[in-house]
Amino acid sequence: MMRKIAIGMVAVALLAVLLAWSGPRLVKAVSPPSVSRLPVTQVKRGDVTITVTAKGELAGGHTEMLAAPMTGGGQMAITYLRDPGEPVSAGDVVVRFDTTEQEYNLKESEADLAEAEQQVIETQADNQAKEEETRYALLQAKTDVRTAELEARRNPILADIAARENTLALEAAKDHLRQLEHDAANRQATSAAAVAIQEASRNKAKVKAQTARQNIENMELKTKAGGYVSVMSNTNTNFFMTGMQFPTLQVGDTVRAGMSVAQIPDLHNWEVTASIGELDRGHLSVGQKVQVTIVALPGQSFNGTIKDIGGTMGAPWDRHFDCKIALEQVIPGMRPGMSSNIVITTGTLPNSLWLPSQALFESDGRTFVYLETPAGFTPRDVQLVRRSESQVVLTGIKEGQVVAMANPSQESQNAQGNSQKGSAMKALSK
Repeated sequence: MMRKIAIGMVAVALLAVLLAWSGPRLVKAVSPPSVSRLPVTQVKRGDVTITVTAKGELAGGHTEMLAAPMTGGGQMAITYLRDPGEPVSAGDVVVRFDTTEQEYNLKESEADLAEAEQQVIETQADNQAKEEETRYALLQAKTDVRTAELEARRNPILADIAARENTLALEAAKDHLRQLEHDAANRQATSAAAVAIQEASRNKAKVKAQTARQNIENMELKTKAGGYVSVMSNTNTNFFMTGMQFPTLQVGDTVRAGMSVAQIPDLHNWEVTASIGELDRGHLSVGQKVQVTIVALPGQSFNGTIKDIGGTMGAPWDRHFDCKIALEQVIPGMRPGMSSNIVITTGTLPNSLWLPSQALFESDGRTFVYLETPAGFTPRDVQLVRRSESQVVLTGIKEGQVVAMANPSQESQNAQGNSQKGSAMKALSK
C-alpha cells in the first residue's frame, strides 16, 4: 500500500514539472497574435464653435518708459534702482545715475562763468577809462581850436608872418580835433565789440553751467504716474549668442545714453500678452472679445478686448505672433507676471461635419483623410472649410464614417519595427 502511495506522489511531481516547463509555450501557442490597432474616430455632425486658445502673461497697461538721459553718449553707471515689482507713486525716484562727471563739468563751467563775468567787468572798466581819456582829449582839442581862433582875430593888426603863423596854428588845431573825433567813433565801436566778445564768452559759460545742472537733474529718473517697477534687461554687451538670456539691470551696471532702464506699467489698467500660432491669425481682429482666466485667481473669469496684434515671428516650423488683450475688470489681487489662459470665440458653423485636427492630412497640395474600407484604410480627398487648433470642418465625407487619426503606413512600419526589435531581444535572451 505504501509503495502505491509513493509511486502516485512521484507521478504527481513529474506532472507538475512537465506543466511548469511547457505551460507558457502552450499558452503562447494557443493565444492569438497581438494586433496593432490604429487610433480612429468617426465623422460627426453638429454646430461647431471655432475658438482660439492660448497662454499669456499678465502685465500693466499704459506703460511709462524710463530711459537713460542723453548726456553726450557716454556710459552711465547706475547708483540707485528700485526693486522689480515694487509699487511706486507719482514723483518717486526710480533710477539714479553716477553724476561725478557732470558735477565736475558743472564746477568747471561755473568757474569759467565767474571768469567770464570778471572779464566783462574789466573790459567795461577799461572802455570807461578810455572814454574819459578821449573826452578829455576832445575838450582839450576844442579849447586849442578856440584859442587859435582868438589869436587869428588879431591877424589884421599883425605882421604878415605872425598872421600866417596864427592861421596855420588854427588849421592844425581844427585838423587835430577832427582826427580825435574820428578816432573817438572808432574807439567806441571797438570797445562795444570787445564787450560783446566778453559777454558772448560769459553766455557760453552760462549755457554750459545750465546744461550741466540739467544733466544732473535728468540723471535722476522719476515716474510721472503711479504703478510698479519693471526692470529691463541689460543688453549693454558686446557678446551675444542665439537663445541667450540677458540678466536684468542692477546697481553698478553701466548703460548707454537713451537705453531703456525700467518701465512703469499702470496698476489701474491691465493687459494680457499671449503668443498665438500663425494659423489663427486670420480669425482675429482688433476689438474682438476675449475670455481670460488667471491661474493664480481660480474661479474667476475676466472679459477682455483685443488691443493689438503684432507681427509674425519665429522659426518656419513655429511661427507665432503676440496678441495684446486689454482687461475690462480690475481686482486688487492682480499682479504682473501672472500666467493667464485666453479663449477667443471666432465664430459658430451650424450643422457641419467635423473631425479632430489630427485626422486631417496634407501632402502635395492635397487635403485628405484615411477612410476605413473593407480593403483597409485608404486616402479620401476632402475640402477644408475651417480649421481651429483642435477641430477641422470639412466636406466630401459622410457622417459616421470611420477615419484614422494616424498614417496607417507609418503605423505599420512602426509595428513591424517593434516586432523585429522584440524578436532580436528574444534571440539575445536565449
